[in-house]
Amino acid sequence: MRTLNGRIDKRFPIAVVVYLGQVQDRTVKETELTCTDNISVNGARVISRRPWQPNELVQLTPLKDETSIRGKVVHCQKLEDDRYLVGVNIQGLSAKWPSFRIYSGA
Repeated sequence: MRTLNGRIDKRFPIAVVVYLGQVQDRTVKETELTCTDNISVNGARVISRRPWQPNELVQLTPLKDETSIRGKVVHCQKLEDDRYLVGVNIQGLSAKWPSFRIYSGA
């Protein structure tokens, strides 16, 4: 059952240090070192220094893990300190990012 805000997955308030970059023509353009704000089985919310547009393709690479995952930006919210919260949809995150299971208990 969908909740009123449209989310059905439980969010885990977990900070994972990641490299965040824009995927363009099979390459990753400029990455920034940042962290997640929360994680769910189908995505993550990431803190960024720049605004992102819905449907932009991004790549997340955990600092402690070489496995990169790609996803699509679903929203971007500006914070008061000129940073942004970026919602990234990654279908089947727990299967693509096995270390997620450690964080969430999945």
